[in-house]
Amino acid sequence: MIRFEHVGLRYGIGPEVLSDISFALEPGSFHFLTGSSGAGKTSLLTLIYLGRRPTRGLITMFGQNINGLSRAELAPIRQRIGVVFQDFRLLNHMSAFDNVALPLRIQGKAESEIRNNVQELLEWVGLGDHMHVLPNTMSGGQQQRVAIARAVITRPRLLLADEPTGNLDSEIGFRLMNLFEQLNRMGTTILIATHDQTMIERFEHNKLVLDHGGLRVEEPKHWLSKKIDGVF
Repeated sequence: MIRFEHVGLRYGIGPEVLSDISFALEPGSFHFLTGSSGAGKTSLLTLIYLGRRPTRGLITMFGQNINGLSRAELAPIRQRIGVVFQDFRLLNHMSAFDNVALPLRIQGKAESEIRNNVQELLEWVGLGDHMHVLPNTMSGGQQQRVAIARAVITRPRLLLADEPTGNLDSEIGFRLMNLFEQLNRMGTTILIATHDQTMIERFEHNKLVLDHGGLRVEEPKHWLSKKIDGVF
């Protein structure tokens, strides 16, 4: 689904913030993206959701080399990607319901279908009684849940999330992680940027680890121990 080959990124004339990045995400996979603060997690996500072009290297998404595509040609690729931004990016003049419904309305879905799907999802993330509330009157955790619901309402082929549980208590955080896992079982490829080691250890998926601009892939520790014990 995604392949990076020797990708580098720099801002202006400064040094590369990402250097010689190579990895692949297979369809239906689930990865955590982790690393110390300032390691480049948000920069890497920006490249994946096509918010910025790389300084060098090759990026292939859904079988297409995206480096030479125009903005118009990138648009249908972006429609296959759901993104949960760290700063939420909700529309404050619209209710929680209308924020989540927006992607479906852009797709031209019937209002009856929109009403049922949005209501069900908002209830699932614990906001069934906040559907008509404006985001700027909500807590940070509630806004985070609206942003997550909006990102997953269309069942994207690829879901990117930047610290999606950072403003949530552990119970709601685990509940939302279970939603991501359910989406993954239905075929959505998931990449979650997080520094929450408890969450990473609890859900045990492969990790993309950024360190000083470089990247390595790590398997969950329990998988490694099984291999050592000869189970695989």
